[in-house]
Amino acid sequence: AAAGGFSEQAVWDALKTCFDPEIPINIVDLGLIYDLVIEPQSDGRNNVEVKMTLTAQGCGMGPVIAEDARAKIAALAQVASAKVHIVWDPVWTPQMISPEGRQVLGLE
Repeated sequence: AAAGGFSEQAVWDALKTCFDPEIPINIVDLGLIYDLVIEPQSDGRNNVEVKMTLTAQGCGMGPVIAEDARAKIAALAQVASAKVHIVWDPVWTPQMISPEGRQVLGLE
């Protein structure tokens, strides 16, 4: 994002640069992002919170993927804080993959 160019789309774009190392699709198109909340602050900066899941509860890469997402959001202009929470409800299913992601995986 350009200086002063903070937007919700900038956050989504940053999240699209995060990947599960075992699947060649970004975490947005994989359907792992469940919620994105932006709270503007009085100083013009923003607090960003994301709720995401993983393809499997036993995924050892979960904390690494979540930290990658958090760091990329935190690096955006005008972000005061970034938090990424891993949640398990609802349980992820392959139907949550975006049409673009399904094409990459050859599911459509």
